[in-house]
Amino acid sequence: MSIKVIEDSCNGCEACVPACPYEAISVQDGIARIDLDNCNLCGACVSECPFEAIVIEKETTHLRSPSDYHGVLVYGERTSEGIHKVVYELLSKGRELADKLNTELAVALVVNKEFPTKDEIIDGIIARGADTVYIVRNEAFKEFLIEPYTDALVYLIEKYKPEVVLAGATSEGRSLLPRVAARLKTGLTADCTGLDINEDGLLVQTRPAFGGNIMARIICEHRRPQMATVRYKVMEEATENERKGDVVIEEFVPRIPQTTLLQDVLDETQKINLEDADIIVSGGRGIQDAKNFTLLQELADLLGAALGSSRPPVDDGWIPYSHQVGQTGKTVRPKVYIACGISGSIQHLAGMSSSDYIIAINKDSDAPIFKVADLGIVGDLFEVVPVLIKRLKAGSS
Repeated sequence: MSIKVIEDSCNGCEACVPACPYEAISVQDGIARIDLDNCNLCGACVSECPFEAIVIEKETTHLRSPSDYHGVLVYGERTSEGIHKVVYELLSKGRELADKLNTELAVALVVNKEFPTKDEIIDGIIARGADTVYIVRNEAFKEFLIEPYTDALVYLIEKYKPEVVLAGATSEGRSLLPRVAARLKTGLTADCTGLDINEDGLLVQTRPAFGGNIMARIICEHRRPQMATVRYKVMEEATENERKGDVVIEEFVPRIPQTTLLQDVLDETQKINLEDADIIVSGGRGIQDAKNFTLLQELADLLGAALGSSRPPVDDGWIPYSHQVGQTGKTVRPKVYIACGISGSIQHLAGMSSSDYIIAINKDSDAPIFKVADLGIVGDLFEVVPVLIKRLKAGSS
């Protein structure tokens, strides 16, 4: 968008000057002048001008007709072990969205030349709901580099015109989809926890906002495709069924990347795989000090569990962010979740309330965590946890 003053209509009345909260307007030689470096196009001056001499011109290029776009496309992120499990969750939700829109569900795989066109990965994708699997192939896709992968996904979207594009809110998805959306000049909602189709056929994207204190519902009304990244473990995985689908091979040559991958080094803190843990032991503000997490770590080790945390200990620097569970951390669904000294804020509950079995230890009997707990222990965690550790070491079940 751009803003301008219609000089023939402006009479220098200065009504616009106090209306601008950024002090970006002055009157010079009887004409309003706008400092574009300070203007943020808020439009306050437009409504204040009695002569309609200030106008904001909206960009009209690159607008895409929604009627030209059909289908739901899921980005098929891969790992060294195969397909990332978030893709199976997206297939479940994508199938639901596609059925509501009476359209097809497709998956985009960006791969190197050696990737087999008939493979158990492809069969698994189709069995979990995909009507079509697009395989974009080139030697440049042997490893994940943001530039060629962006080129590939943009190419596929511009060719097949899906109305909805989904990817996991992983490090790869969070890197890739914003670039694709910027290239296509469309909207993107990141870290969604819910997706639905409204009565107008638009994708309603739900995500936490303002530090998790509200849930925002976002639509992309005029641009296509509608794009979203979705948090891992928020949705149920699609189950396999006997069904058939199409495989479409796309040979594509991306631009020569400006970056080179020298080495892939795993961040030690990222070895904490909370999302896939069967048991999680988490500590909250009640842990009182960073050193007391060693007590919970001992319990976690005995149980073969991962160590988690609510937000306050992370904010206080007691434990790395990679351990955080909640709306602003990771969403988990373990078989057993043990909450130690966690009060149970709405933000934390949103990240773990889908656990199969929740055990809460808190000395405050009115703590909200007990409302979702399957087993509640009212007591001091520094008395309860050592007893649990002692019993486990003694071989008690």
